[in-house]
Amino acid sequence: VLYSVRSEERKKTVEKLMAPAPVYVCDVEHEEEIKNLQKEVSGKIDTLHGLVHSVAFANYADGLKPFHETSKKDFLQSVDITCYSLIRLTDAFKDMFDPKASVVTVSISTTRMAAENYGYMAPAKAALDSSLCFLAKSFSAFSKVRFNSVNAGLLKTSASAGIPGYIDSYLHAEELTLRKEALTTQEVANCATFLLSECSSGINAQGIVLDAGMSVNYFDKDIVRKSQRPE
Repeated sequence: VLYSVRSEERKKTVEKLMAPAPVYVCDVEHEEEIKNLQKEVSGKIDTLHGLVHSVAFANYADGLKPFHETSKKDFLQSVDITCYSLIRLTDAFKDMFDPKASVVTVSISTTRMAAENYGYMAPAKAALDSSLCFLAKSFSAFSKVRFNSVNAGLLKTSASAGIPGYIDSYLHAEELTLRKEALTTQEVANCATFLLSECSSGINAQGIVLDAGMSVNYFDKDIVRKSQRPE
């Protein structure tokens, strides 16, 4: 297993956790760094059997704004990092993929929920979701490489900690799950592992929703009661 992270600082952290696995640095905003990553990896191994793309970014430095006030710069940067990076990475590594390799990206359970504190990240994830079928079709011309996504509900991660008001949304989502327990990062990892494996060989250009039943439970009687008659 090989790892790639955005910065030297993050590399040091991951190396402590994943040693002795190799850890590379690649800021996907810069195509030259993607090319350099491919050169470094190809110098170590000949074949990639899978790739996990877990990359996303939105600039919340200036706080929350109404969606219609989103700046062009911020919106395009988010799409570039969140979506376009998958296209560039898979193109860079296409000659290294095993003919039956699997590519897995991490998306969100729905891009049709207008969560105000998530803002323009949802449209960026929607672009990522849409790209999967085009990548799968494009690669089918010369390989059997599969492209799928884990469409996860709300998670407790270091990245989500930077989203304004996220903890309130996270706790609300936990209440909405059928089991009354939040989705875990381990469950997302388990699903990604399944999609990387031969056990999922018939699945291509799909997104697997992983939300512990949240999307079917909005009218749970206890949730409705609390909203109508708050204590």
